[in-house]
Amino acid sequence: MPKTYDAIIIGAGHNGLVTAAYLAKAGRKVLVLERRDILGGCCITEEVWPGCKVSSAAYVNSLLRPEIIRDLELAKHGFEMIPRSPSSFTPFPDDRYLLMGPDKDLTHREIAKFSAKDAENYPKYEAMLTRVADFLEPLLIQTPPDPFGGLGDLWRTGKIGLAFRKLGRAAASEAIEVLTGAATPILDRWFESEQLKVTLATDAVIGAFAPPSHPGTAYVLFHHVMGECNGVRGVWGYVRGGMGTISYSIAAATRKHGAEIRTNSPVERILVKDGHATGVALKDGTEFHARSVASCADANVTFLKLLDAKELPDDFRSEIRKIDYSSATVKINVLLSEPPSFRCLPSNDYGPHHHGTMHIGPTIEYIERAYDDAKYGKPATNPMIECTMATALDNTLAPPGKHLMSMFIQYAPYELKGTTWDAERDRFADRCFEILNDYAPNFRSSVLDRRIYAPPDMEREWGITGGNIMQGTMSLANMFSLRPAAGYANYRTPIRGLYLCGAAAHPGGGVMGAAGYNAAREILRDR
Repeated sequence: MPKTYDAIIIGAGHNGLVTAAYLAKAGRKVLVLERRDILGGCCITEEVWPGCKVSSAAYVNSLLRPEIIRDLELAKHGFEMIPRSPSSFTPFPDDRYLLMGPDKDLTHREIAKFSAKDAENYPKYEAMLTRVADFLEPLLIQTPPDPFGGLGDLWRTGKIGLAFRKLGRAAASEAIEVLTGAATPILDRWFESEQLKVTLATDAVIGAFAPPSHPGTAYVLFHHVMGECNGVRGVWGYVRGGMGTISYSIAAATRKHGAEIRTNSPVERILVKDGHATGVALKDGTEFHARSVASCADANVTFLKLLDAKELPDDFRSEIRKIDYSSATVKINVLLSEPPSFRCLPSNDYGPHHHGTMHIGPTIEYIERAYDDAKYGKPATNPMIECTMATALDNTLAPPGKHLMSMFIQYAPYELKGTTWDAERDRFADRCFEILNDYAPNFRSSVLDRRIYAPPDMEREWGITGGNIMQGTMSLANMFSLRPAAGYANYRTPIRGLYLCGAAAHPGGGVMGAAGYNAAREILRDR
């Protein structure tokens, strides 16, 4: 007889594990099924090279919800953050550079090298983003209301409207612009130095198939003042032992409360009877039954691959097909014999500039032209590159004499015109290395090995449609009450007992755990 559970979670991404942990903590009998042999989805640590702990996909953290860290006692299960200071380093072709981070005096001095006016304006700019974040951050752990729903939905919509009204006209106007506008006009209004603007603009486009001039890119700007590291707001850090430690610590908490987690268990089909989810069937034919099923997979996989078409209303399937999974990001993990020594700031070992994100992209126009290439179906000739080296602050990640670099690169589309990624993968990586070598002449000679993930590789490896790390674009048309579709932002679906608990639901991508946290609350409410 097939085993029966209160809830089955499809996928052991960090969100799925969060949902499982909260359900198990509430006394439910829970089973988590993961198709790979490793937990974490895109929040993983893998031994790509002997003795090396590589954060293969996600690479820095700040947004993991403090409620989750506290409720699940993650510190007792190995979770530890290492703050980054400085958090940002941008070298320029003229051998100048810009360092920024939580040290306000350092940031002021560094910006003043390029513009005294910008140095004075920057704290005011951050204060503006903080005002917006103060309004938006509480919404991350709320279930979005349906403006066309019942009285309860109308009541919650009204409460959000009241909070918005309390911002006042000026702050409300700022919030609307950040939510809907483009990054470039905002940055142009606040600052005059290209060096500061381009450094901030990289934060607005990371993971998006859009340049900073496109509406919607401003939304990501406020993320750098949101979240926290060790209780300090707006500080980003590395996770000791790699990003997989987040997933492993949540999994440990999940098991502590009695949940069962199985790897190498790919789900083939969600079982439905009389409009109600009753369990899942694995690829090997094994069936598990449950009163509730929650999917951490994206909407395309969940609704269009794991379910028979007849189980869903045609209009709902039509809405799911509209979700945009365009991706233009390539991830390269690199094993080095020594840290890069930048022309503008030479060093024989790690320096403070290696602690944070190293931005390669000298101007806004440079980023725009990189996007233009991808828009027409080819990898950018001069891509924007973000590099991080967690080994600069965490000596547990690699053996002595070995160093790890994570390169997050834009723009390079999923589908290439006139060629394939098999033909272009190494060529594109070589071009990225060539560009970085122009800034750090020892870089190419220090490369011992590399692992390249183009968008199709991300799709194949981590099961994310189109290689989209957000499980669907983070545009206004696909956020909050519209994610994944209008009328279904409450983590429920047209099939009773079937829920979404991953980034396909509100609040979307990023290592927050908020979607899993919210989904667990709604599942418990229904039971």
